[in-house]
Amino acid sequence: MEAHQHSPDSSSEECTVLEAPPGKNACPQHAGKVADLYCSACEAALCEDCVLEHEEHPKVALSQALEQHRISLQERLGSVNNRLPQISDVLSFVKEILQQLTNQRASIEEDIQSSFEDLHKQLDVRKSVLLMELEVTYGLKQKVLQAQVDSLVRGEGDITATCTQTEEALAGEACVASLQVEQELQERLGELVGLGLPCQPEENDQLDLVMETDGLRKSIHNLGTIVTTSAVASQSEAMGAGLEQCVVGHPASVTIVTRDKSGGACKSGNAILSAEVFTPDGSIVDGEIVDHKNGTYEFVYIVPKEGNFSLALRLYDQHIKGSPFKLTVTRVSEAEVEVSPSTTTATNSAANATPSTGSSEGAKRRGKSPGQKKKGSKRASSALGTPRRKTQNPIEDDLIFRIGTKGRNKGEFTNLQGVAASSNGRILIADSNNQCVQIFSNEGEFKSRFGVRGRSPGQLQRPTGVAVHPSGDIIIADYDNKWVSIFSCEGKFKAKLGSGRLMGPKGVSVDENGHVIVVDNKACTVFIFQLTGKLITKFGSRGNGDKQFAGPHFAAVNKNNEIIVTDFHNHSVKVFTPEGELVLKFGSNGEGNGQFNAPTGVAVDINGNIIVADWGNSRIQVFDGSGSFLSYINTSADPLYGPQGLALTSDGHVVVADSGNHCFKVYRYLQ
Repeated sequence: MEAHQHSPDSSSEECTVLEAPPGKNACPQHAGKVADLYCSACEAALCEDCVLEHEEHPKVALSQALEQHRISLQERLGSVNNRLPQISDVLSFVKEILQQLTNQRASIEEDIQSSFEDLHKQLDVRKSVLLMELEVTYGLKQKVLQAQVDSLVRGEGDITATCTQTEEALAGEACVASLQVEQELQERLGELVGLGLPCQPEENDQLDLVMETDGLRKSIHNLGTIVTTSAVASQSEAMGAGLEQCVVGHPASVTIVTRDKSGGACKSGNAILSAEVFTPDGSIVDGEIVDHKNGTYEFVYIVPKEGNFSLALRLYDQHIKGSPFKLTVTRVSEAEVEVSPSTTTATNSAANATPSTGSSEGAKRRGKSPGQKKKGSKRASSALGTPRRKTQNPIEDDLIFRIGTKGRNKGEFTNLQGVAASSNGRILIADSNNQCVQIFSNEGEFKSRFGVRGRSPGQLQRPTGVAVHPSGDIIIADYDNKWVSIFSCEGKFKAKLGSGRLMGPKGVSVDENGHVIVVDNKACTVFIFQLTGKLITKFGSRGNGDKQFAGPHFAAVNKNNEIIVTDFHNHSVKVFTPEGELVLKFGSNGEGNGQFNAPTGVAVDINGNIIVADWGNSRIQVFDGSGSFLSYINTSADPLYGPQGLALTSDGHVVVADSGNHCFKVYRYLQ
């Protein structure tokens, strides 16, 4: 018992320790008691009175538990703090999307206002024309009827007056004095009897108005559509054998299913989707995306060589689930490639893959349903750009130089498309996937570049065509923004045209009158605008007729102001008057002289000869003004791969966008 006795001093000291300041390690169950243990099972602090209740529970010193809790809390704090940069990045990105959405709304609002103001003007003009036509028609008819009235009134007056005089003479006494007067009256009456008065109406009273407003009212009711989807990249997915492997030279297919934020399948099309197959050396394989308009899309591509590749599928510039995908390309044996003649005839597999935009708004393949099995064919090699001399005598032109590699810096390109040449010795390149235009001298020296990625006026989303106006302005076709932008020669934005009318502008050119010619790849239509944006005329529709197109690409203008258009999927070149009447058509599908496997770029020399980039055959052909084949440009020293835009420089050379090799090349050209 003595062991439990304490001196007054020690007892006083012990009380001082146990009676801690309120709130500091105080037991929550027993007032005045200090907790010095911690029950791990109950996660509670314990004083000496609590111990019996937790006798069988694991316990540790409270100080140790507090320290462990502090360490755990610090770790959790660090984990949460580590999320802040990620959240900040996402916040900035979402704010950017929100700003772009706001800008797009403002742009569309401007387009709606402009379009309806234009319609109001057109209605007012038509009203004025009808009122003027009414006045002119009324005036002509009124003049005829009024002249007839005047003639009849005069005749009636003469007859009435003469009859009155005659009646007065007859009422008087007949005598010699009245004889002369009566004779004169008799002559006058004789004249009046034979008087040729217009006794039948010489005009009618018809003035009707035919206003066929029912169709117009219906058109107005359906005028304009706000297009969008709820698709997000994080939920969208791809499927199909083309995600993992394909055979060299054979088309491979991938199906993309777009989904909203909750994972629900989207039911409408028009999503902005892009696809790229990257080869081991960094170049991009061309392909085509088909929008099925039901929320699903199909990407069809052809790879020219074996190896390990990567396939990137982006929705609104963000990778979808699993993208980029690893892709293995194998080469089958010749015995496996060869099939019966009936199978190898009319394959067109390379032509069925549009290189134009890599966008879901590319032209749909002709005659092929998404699930239809295609016949195989090997894409023509680049060596076809120069046939053997024994079959043809090519113009002795050689490569002068090439500029560019794959990249995003100056002098580097990613999917370059349109080409233009100015009279002051400049070469302009529409660098599609880098959203800019790069400018070089005729000697290949880099001069400048301009362009900011975006969907607002003055920004570029997918520039595919470029031209130089006689005024010096630079005209750019923007496929994804669905308009044509006009910049000064220094790259300062001035205006846009075609918004609300264009569906997928690919190529642009300028005619002898300074009008802007736009080749709408998606609408299969050629539009001609004034530089102010006023539409002069348009022609063409989807199909394979003489005045129809299937994925037209670029245009050029000859000295007769005729418009030369490359008709990609119809494998032909067509020449039209400025009014849209067909003048000439030449070309067919194949690899022979004068045949095409999807023509793209086109230019005209001073003699009227037509130079055409043959995309699927990777070559450049030359024709005379009547469409007769003349020769090839020799490209064997550095073979082309998927040539796109083409132009003649001011010093007489041919410049071509070698899209598959991410460069442009300049060749000697003997005119």
